[in-house]
Amino acid sequence: MLTNGKTKMSRKMEAAIAALLTNSTIGEAAAVVGIHEQTLWRWLQDPDFQKTYQDAKRQAVAQAQAIARLQQVSGKAVDALEEIMLDREAKDTARVTAAKTVLETALKAVEVEDLARRIENLETDGSGR
Repeated sequence: MLTNGKTKMSRKMEAAIAALLTNSTIGEAAAVVGIHEQTLWRWLQDPDFQKTYQDAKRQAVAQAQAIARLQQVSGKAVDALEEIMLDREAKDTARVTAAKTVLETALKAVEVEDLARRIENLETDGSGR
């Protein structure tokens, strides 16, 4: 879709970029979007589409790296919270805040595990329980 010599991204094109990022083949990505594989190949030849796709890939990689870094230091964060929570010389407000953060995060983790289990059950047998 050309407008003034530049490609204007349609919703299908945007969906195709997302599908390219999450599927292992161009055929699978095209099927997810509901377009012919040849159409997606043609879009991939368009310089503006290529640039948008490359930008999206770079952004996805950057986000993945940031998440990996957060996961790497999360143990240290827990250590710091535990240290503050158990430090009898720390201010009561700091100790309470640390304890509250630990409890809230632990409860959220349990909720996420429960949701993951329920989703897995729904996907395997449809029961959700």
